[in-house]
Amino acid sequence: MAMKSKQEIKKVVLAYSGGLDTSIIIPWLKENYNNCEVIAVSGDVGQGTELEGLEEKALKTGASKLYVADLKEEFITDYIYPTMQAGAVYEGEYLLGTSFARPIIAKRIVEIALAEGADAIAHGCTGKGNDQVRFELTIKAFAPDMAIIAPWREWDIKSRDEEIDYAEAHDIPLKINRETNYSKDKNLWHLSHEGLDLEDPANEPDYQKPGFLEMCVSPEQAPDQPTYVTLAFEKGIPVAVDGQALPPVALMDKLNALGGANAIGLVDLVENRLVGMKSRGVYETPGGTILYKAHQVLETLTLDRDTMHYKELVASRFAELTYFGQWFTPLREALSAFVSKTQEHVTGEVKLKLYKGNLINAGVTSPYSLYSEEIATFGKEFVYDQKNAAGFITLFGLPIAVGAKLQGKK
Repeated sequence: MAMKSKQEIKKVVLAYSGGLDTSIIIPWLKENYNNCEVIAVSGDVGQGTELEGLEEKALKTGASKLYVADLKEEFITDYIYPTMQAGAVYEGEYLLGTSFARPIIAKRIVEIALAEGADAIAHGCTGKGNDQVRFELTIKAFAPDMAIIAPWREWDIKSRDEEIDYAEAHDIPLKINRETNYSKDKNLWHLSHEGLDLEDPANEPDYQKPGFLEMCVSPEQAPDQPTYVTLAFEKGIPVAVDGQALPPVALMDKLNALGGANAIGLVDLVENRLVGMKSRGVYETPGGTILYKAHQVLETLTLDRDTMHYKELVASRFAELTYFGQWFTPLREALSAFVSKTQEHVTGEVKLKLYKGNLINAGVTSPYSLYSEEIATFGKEFVYDQKNAAGFITLFGLPIAVGAKLQGKK
């Protein structure tokens, strides 16, 4: 497609959080794109208090209107649960909290942009990060001809300090200051922290610093007695906590409270960004860490060996696709179809012990359990004839034995 010129862009839909980046983007767009109309769109994926006063702020800084789309339940059922069912974890530790929140927000922004007849979509992602890719690949999937404005790739601002200078010069109110200016991303699944002292991996995060952790306490502050929690699953979907049936958002809130109080889900990670650099982040994912653990424990009982092992390969690729912003792709959808098939018998209850940041398996049951005590027992049994193992090993080891003999002849 031919890119629209600045003169042709009259109406822009902005992915708006009310944070530092998007707060200054509204006046910047009007200054640099012929005083264009700016429509702000915020996707509510569980940011909580961050949404307070957002409309007043958006209108005051020059937006014509603000949409707030409630995406919380859809976020859980259509993005979080499929990723958890896949067992997808990026680089062994990251539970993809920012990664899978971007496609659902971007999809809703595209829908509003098309309904509004917008000429362009703008976002506040930096040119260094992963989120620019996640937003723009989603836009391409649903509006391939839509113009995209990424101010961080155009303007002369070089740092968060300079952004604060711009905000102050334009009388834009900010909730942050220069000293506590961590880059944070919050939703109902997690909270991420980047920047300031965390930019040096040699620095231990100060988990007990007031205001740093928001979803969790530090392990030192967690109770000295363990907390037990029992999760019930149906076909890989969590449906109840401690015997109480809960809808998705309430279930997530309950697990976040339980996990956060016991310092569950704190991760300090140097990860490989899609654009090629390493970055250091601290993540809080209390409820999500409980869910992943319980689901994984239940699968040990209900999945056959070959499916479980192959699913581990799928999990790694699924995590990459999610992290890289490739949610709306044929491969991700095909992998999700495979994962859905594996979940048919992932039904049962898992009991976990939560203690000072640790998740300890405390028992699992399932009507579809493949575990047979009669076969596995070390006591006297009549089902398994141990003599049969000799023939099995002879055939299983035949290639090794033949190879060794041929090598010996040489």
